[in-house]
Amino acid sequence: MAVVDDIVVAPDKRLATECAPIEEVTDEIRALADHMLEDMYATEGCGLAAPQVGELVQLVVVDVDYTKGKRHPYVLVNPRIVVADGEERETGEGCLSFPGISVRVSRPSHVVVEARNLDGDLMRYEAKDNLMAVCLQHEIDHLHGVTMLDHLRPLQRAKMMREYQAALANGARPGETGDE
Repeated sequence: MAVVDDIVVAPDKRLATECAPIEEVTDEIRALADHMLEDMYATEGCGLAAPQVGELVQLVVVDVDYTKGKRHPYVLVNPRIVVADGEERETGEGCLSFPGISVRVSRPSHVVVEARNLDGDLMRYEAKDNLMAVCLQHEIDHLHGVTMLDHLRPLQRAKMMREYQAALANGARPGETGDE
Protein backbone atom coordinates (compact mmCIF):
# COMPACT_ATOMS: atom_id res chain seq x y z
CA MET A 1 0.00 0.00 0.00
CA ALA A 2 1.34 3.45 -0.92
CA VAL A 3 1.67 5.99 1.88
CA VAL A 4 -0.94 8.26 0.32
CA ASP A 5 -3.41 5.38 0.57
CA ASP A 6 -3.05 5.59 4.38
CA ILE A 7 -4.48 9.11 4.42
CA VAL A 8 -8.20 9.37 5.20
CA VAL A 9 -9.86 11.77 2.77
CA ALA A 10 -13.14 13.65 3.05
CA PRO A 11 -16.00 12.96 3.34
CA ASP A 12 -14.91 10.09 5.63
CA LYS A 13 -16.93 10.34 8.88
CA ARG A 14 -13.78 9.85 10.99
CA LEU A 15 -12.78 13.40 10.02
CA ALA A 16 -15.92 14.69 11.77
CA THR A 17 -15.43 12.64 14.96
CA GLU A 18 -14.28 13.82 18.39
CA CYS A 19 -11.15 11.84 19.26
CA ALA A 20 -10.51 10.11 22.57
CA PRO A 21 -7.76 11.29 24.91
CA ILE A 22 -4.74 9.01 25.18
CA GLU A 23 -4.65 7.54 28.69
CA GLU A 24 -1.09 6.21 28.50
CA VAL A 25 1.77 6.53 26.03
CA THR A 26 2.36 2.93 24.99
CA ASP A 27 4.55 1.28 22.37
CA GLU A 28 1.50 1.28 20.10
CA ILE A 29 1.14 5.06 20.46
CA ARG A 30 4.86 5.52 19.75
CA ALA A 31 4.52 3.31 16.66
CA LEU A 32 1.49 5.31 15.53
CA ALA A 33 3.47 8.55 15.92
CA ASP A 34 6.33 7.10 13.85
CA HIS A 35 3.86 5.97 11.19
CA MET A 36 2.22 9.39 11.10
CA LEU A 37 5.58 11.13 10.72
CA GLU A 38 6.46 8.80 7.86
CA ASP A 39 3.16 9.58 6.13
CA MET A 40 3.52 13.33 6.76
CA TYR A 41 7.03 13.50 5.30
CA ALA A 42 6.14 11.24 2.35
CA THR A 43 3.25 13.51 1.37
CA GLU A 44 5.20 16.70 2.10
CA GLY A 45 2.75 17.83 4.75
CA CYS A 46 3.70 19.98 7.73
CA GLY A 47 1.25 18.35 10.15
CA LEU A 48 -0.94 15.30 10.53
CA ALA A 49 -3.56 14.31 13.09
CA ALA A 50 -4.39 10.73 14.06
CA PRO A 51 -7.91 10.73 12.56
CA GLN A 52 -6.27 11.48 9.19
CA VAL A 53 -4.77 7.98 9.33
CA GLY A 54 -7.97 6.46 10.73
CA GLU A 55 -7.05 6.45 14.43
CA LEU A 56 -9.53 8.30 16.65
CA VAL A 57 -7.10 9.34 19.39
CA GLN A 58 -5.68 12.74 20.34
CA LEU A 59 -2.28 12.58 18.67
CA VAL A 60 -0.70 15.15 16.35
CA VAL A 61 2.65 15.33 14.57
CA VAL A 62 4.04 18.62 13.26
CA ASP A 63 7.20 19.72 11.46
CA VAL A 64 7.08 23.13 9.80
CA ASP A 65 10.86 23.35 9.27
CA TYR A 66 11.84 20.09 7.56
CA THR A 67 11.98 21.58 4.09
CA LYS A 68 15.20 23.28 5.12
CA GLY A 69 16.97 19.92 5.00
CA LYS A 70 16.67 18.62 8.55
CA ARG A 71 13.71 17.22 10.36
CA HIS A 72 12.43 18.88 13.54
CA PRO A 73 9.30 16.90 14.40
CA TYR A 74 7.02 17.54 17.33
CA VAL A 75 4.73 14.82 18.62
CA LEU A 76 1.84 16.14 20.71
CA VAL A 77 -0.24 13.80 22.87
CA ASN A 78 -3.61 15.19 24.01
CA PRO A 79 -2.83 18.72 22.81
CA ARG A 80 -5.07 21.53 23.89
CA ILE A 81 -5.07 25.19 23.02
CA VAL A 82 -4.79 27.23 26.22
CA VAL A 83 -4.46 30.64 24.53
CA ALA A 84 -5.65 31.69 21.09
CA ASP A 85 -5.50 35.43 20.66
CA GLY A 86 -3.82 38.16 18.71
CA GLU A 87 -4.92 39.67 15.46
CA GLU A 88 -6.91 37.38 13.19
CA ARG A 89 -4.84 36.34 10.16
CA GLU A 90 -6.19 34.87 6.97
CA THR A 91 -3.88 32.37 5.32
CA GLY A 92 -4.15 29.74 2.65
CA GLU A 93 -4.41 26.26 4.12
CA GLY A 94 -4.11 22.89 2.48
CA CYS A 95 -4.95 19.57 4.08
CA LEU A 96 -3.81 16.05 3.30
CA SER A 97 -7.44 14.94 3.79
CA PHE A 98 -8.67 17.43 1.14
CA PRO A 99 -6.23 16.86 -1.74
CA GLY A 100 -6.30 19.24 -4.66
CA ILE A 101 -7.54 22.38 -2.92
CA SER A 102 -6.43 25.10 -0.57
CA VAL A 103 -8.73 27.52 1.21
CA ARG A 104 -8.40 30.88 2.95
CA VAL A 105 -8.98 30.45 6.69
CA SER A 106 -8.96 33.16 9.35
CA ARG A 107 -7.39 32.17 12.68
CA PRO A 108 -5.90 33.93 15.72
CA SER A 109 -2.27 34.87 15.05
CA HIS A 110 -1.01 33.75 18.48
CA VAL A 111 -1.50 30.36 20.08
CA VAL A 112 -0.23 28.57 23.17
CA VAL A 113 -0.66 24.80 23.27
CA GLU A 114 -0.08 22.34 26.08
CA ALA A 115 0.49 18.66 25.32
CA ARG A 116 2.37 15.64 26.54
CA ASN A 117 5.35 14.35 24.58
CA LEU A 118 6.06 10.65 24.02
CA ASP A 119 7.90 10.52 27.37
CA GLY A 120 4.75 11.73 29.12
CA ASP A 121 6.23 15.13 29.96
CA LEU A 122 3.92 18.15 29.84
CA MET A 123 5.16 20.54 27.15
CA ARG A 124 4.12 24.06 26.21
CA TYR A 125 4.37 25.35 22.65
CA GLU A 126 3.91 28.97 21.67
CA ALA A 127 3.69 30.33 18.13
CA LYS A 128 2.84 33.73 16.71
CA ASP A 129 2.39 35.04 13.19
CA ASN A 130 3.87 31.95 11.53
CA LEU A 131 3.12 28.60 9.95
CA MET A 132 3.47 26.83 13.31
CA ALA A 133 0.58 28.89 14.75
CA VAL A 134 -1.64 27.93 11.81
CA CYS A 135 -0.53 24.29 11.78
CA LEU A 136 -1.13 23.73 15.51
CA GLN A 137 -4.67 25.12 15.27
CA HIS A 138 -5.43 23.18 12.07
CA GLU A 139 -4.24 19.83 13.45
CA ILE A 140 -5.87 20.25 16.87
CA ASP A 141 -9.13 21.08 15.07
CA HIS A 142 -8.93 17.61 13.46
CA LEU A 143 -8.95 16.01 16.91
CA HIS A 144 -12.32 17.65 17.55
CA GLY A 145 -13.88 16.71 14.21
CA VAL A 146 -13.34 20.16 12.68
CA THR A 147 -11.82 20.59 9.21
CA MET A 148 -10.61 23.69 7.41
CA LEU A 149 -13.87 23.78 5.44
CA ASP A 150 -15.81 24.11 8.70
CA HIS A 151 -14.25 27.57 9.12
CA LEU A 152 -15.88 28.82 5.91
CA ARG A 153 -19.25 30.44 5.42
CA PRO A 154 -21.87 28.08 3.95
CA LEU A 155 -21.70 29.35 0.34
CA GLN A 156 -17.89 29.34 0.36
CA ARG A 157 -17.88 25.86 1.92
CA ALA A 158 -20.20 24.55 -0.80
CA LYS A 159 -18.01 26.10 -3.52
CA MET A 160 -14.83 24.60 -2.07
CA MET A 161 -16.51 21.21 -1.67
CA ARG A 162 -17.38 21.28 -5.39
CA GLU A 163 -13.76 22.20 -6.20
CA TYR A 164 -12.55 19.39 -3.96
CA GLN A 165 -14.84 16.84 -5.61
CA ALA A 166 -13.62 17.98 -9.04
CA ALA A 167 -9.99 17.69 -7.88
CA LEU A 168 -10.64 14.14 -6.64
CA ALA A 169 -12.32 13.25 -9.93
CA ASN A 170 -9.18 14.51 -11.70
CA GLY A 171 -6.96 12.26 -9.57
CA ALA A 172 -5.76 14.60 -6.81
CA ARG A 173 -3.77 12.76 -4.13
CA PRO A 174 -2.84 13.70 -0.54
CA GLY A 175 -0.04 16.24 -0.64
CA GLU A 176 -1.44 18.10 -3.65
CA THR A 177 -2.95 21.46 -2.73
CA GLY A 178 -4.36 22.84 -5.94
CA ASP A 179 -1.58 25.43 -6.14
CA GLU A 180 0.36 22.97 -8.28
